[in-house]
Amino acid sequence: MKISRIICVIPARYESTRFPGKPLALICGKPMIQRVWERAKKVKLIDEVIIATDDKRIFDKAVSFGAKAVMTSPECKSGTDRIAQAVRNIKCSIVINLQGDEPLISPDIISNTIKGILKDTQAVVSTPVCLVDETENLSDTNSAKVVFDKNHYALYFSRSIIPNSTRYEKSKAGLYYKHIGLYVYKSDFLKKFVKLKESSLENTEKLEQLRILENGYKIKVVIVKKENSVPVDRPEDIKAVEKIIKMKGERL
Repeated sequence: MKISRIICVIPARYESTRFPGKPLALICGKPMIQRVWERAKKVKLIDEVIIATDDKRIFDKAVSFGAKAVMTSPECKSGTDRIAQAVRNIKCSIVINLQGDEPLISPDIISNTIKGILKDTQAVVSTPVCLVDETENLSDTNSAKVVFDKNHYALYFSRSIIPNSTRYEKSKAGLYYKHIGLYVYKSDFLKKFVKLKESSLENTEKLEQLRILENGYKIKVVIVKKENSVPVDRPEDIKAVEKIIKMKGERL
């Protein structure tokens, strides 16, 4: 595909049922949203990084550490709606939705996921996944699992264990993959996606990407190495992230 600009948008909202004010939560003295922004800025393929929010506190903090920030409507139902609104007047060919709760995401994961969609003529979105090992809790519903075909196109995402099981089984090692919160959209499709009605599977699983599959579009799965990345879903996750930073250092 012909590439113009690649834009990365980090959606950030203040209100959260489980963790209000999460983007501004301090991790080793630095706001989480700043840590995510700094990871994105390290990716050479990205032309511009934007923080999209509906909260003046987040907007002001983003500007204070040098980020480009835009205010979006509080009526946006999802992060995808927010990023689509943020780039609606920007000419680009690729739009990255980088979740604001992944403060340790590797720049290499972002780069490889971008490359995945650039090389593919059938998929409209690419997203990274990594193998789950026996030390992880497969039944954790905060973590989406995924199965995909031999060409690495997603078949299904679920909060349940897929392939079906009640626990990690060594005989199925190599089949369990978990999803990492990053989406790389072809910009033309992003405009279509936000106009599609919410789907039944999406509402059942509470996973927005299922709307893409239910409407017959392809999602390219990019397998990446398991990293130290810990998504922050609850306040107690902050300690786990800080522990990794203290062990590995700020340059991990």
